[in-house]
Amino acid sequence: MASFVDRVVLHAAGGNGGNGCASIRREKFKPLAGPDGGNGGDGGTVKLVVDASTTTLLEYHHSPHRRATSGTQGMGDDRDGAKGGDLILKVPDGTVVKDLDGNVLADLVGDGAEYIVAAGGKGGLGNRALSSPKRKAPGFALLGEEGDEAEIELEVKTIADVALVGFPSAGKSSLIAAISAARPKIADYPFTTLVPNLGVVQAGQSRFTVADVPGLIPGASEGKGLGLEFLRHIERTAMIVHVLDCATLEPGRDPISDLDMIEAELASYSGDLGIEGGRVPLNERPRLVVLNKIDVPEGRELAEFVKPDLEARGLRVFEISTATHEGLRELNFALAEVVEKARAEAPAPEPAPIVLRPRAVNESKFTVRRLGGETDYWFEVRGTKPERWVKQTDFNNDEAVGFLADRLAKLGVEDGLFKAGAVAGDEVRIGDPNNAVVFDWEPTLQTGPELLGGRGTDLRLDQNERPTRGDKRREFTERMDAKTEARRELWTEREAGHWTDPDQD
Repeated sequence: MASFVDRVVLHAAGGNGGNGCASIRREKFKPLAGPDGGNGGDGGTVKLVVDASTTTLLEYHHSPHRRATSGTQGMGDDRDGAKGGDLILKVPDGTVVKDLDGNVLADLVGDGAEYIVAAGGKGGLGNRALSSPKRKAPGFALLGEEGDEAEIELEVKTIADVALVGFPSAGKSSLIAAISAARPKIADYPFTTLVPNLGVVQAGQSRFTVADVPGLIPGASEGKGLGLEFLRHIERTAMIVHVLDCATLEPGRDPISDLDMIEAELASYSGDLGIEGGRVPLNERPRLVVLNKIDVPEGRELAEFVKPDLEARGLRVFEISTATHEGLRELNFALAEVVEKARAEAPAPEPAPIVLRPRAVNESKFTVRRLGGETDYWFEVRGTKPERWVKQTDFNNDEAVGFLADRLAKLGVEDGLFKAGAVAGDEVRIGDPNNAVVFDWEPTLQTGPELLGGRGTDLRLDQNERPTRGDKRREFTERMDAKTEARRELWTEREAGHWTDPDQD
């Protein structure tokens, strides 16, 4: 079973937003007292967060599918739904986030650095939030939006100052064990090191980290051996240390040929130059040569023989023995000197700039295109607002569909369809071609709204027309005054003889 995983493909999905609620408040003496449906809760978000105690991606190797919790539905009595909880995924320091095409999306360096993988969906509005002076009694609510889904690749690129490279069994693991508290597995057979090892070295007042990766062999840049698979862990290092075996018994091998081969493999490796610390190719970074195993007589003789040739190339050379610790002190201070110089020359970290992307004045909020042939054709509508609105609409509710039609007409979609040549009955598709909403278009009527009545109104909920006690008292008084005035007027007319019968006179 794997115990160290530094590359995984993660399938993440944000939580769905809860649906809004369509409800009517019912009180004593007010059986229909107005809309009180609450909004749905927002869905949870999937985030990657750097955690100092996490060193491997093994957890996501076993469980690559992760989903945040969804928001709950809104309820009556003005109760909004609960929000879904965010899903925090802990990753090692130095994790690089890529899409499946290999493009770098984020470089997570530093404890607490985070990246949003999949945002949660927005909750739908309830009929309380949809009500207005013109739409006093909405009989519908909006649906919650689905959360985002993403497939990403996570790669761990170890944070280290010094990288140890060399052939298998050259003594890299022995060296990191001798100069630090790291205790990697050490044995007398090739490819003992199967995973990268890290060690912290203290040299005077300087402290730095050393990384040891599995050994390189000829053809590593073409995928042979294990070294290329783990070279990503030294992409952030400030310098490269070549550990050369001066006591190898393999025919055809010597420190000079080993160095040339390793240099060729480093030159053939193409890493991510856009990440923190990876702006310089591996073969162009400061290098230092360590001639190991001088405790063996033949090894010491060979080291003394090749040292002038290596120094002639402009390389600093150190003769050491990991068994007797000879030469390790001088090596540690030399490494500390190079590391401190690299740290001093490194550019200061800059805060992420705030990017403002204002909408252009003449930018369209949607697009309408005619697609297909002469007879089999349709009109495609794309845009952030139209696509979001159709996802929020409950097509089983006629009033909700009418509300969508009103919103699209107000946005100008109907005018755009007219300009594109659409007529009543044409097929219209809104959204992504793989998951579009398809319907036969019928233009909205532009006349007769006073006959049809306003959408979202209910006379039973119009509390403004219900008379108060004062109104009833005032109306009664006016009615009595009107009757008294009418009697006085009739009596005056009678006294004046307006009602005299001529036949009787």
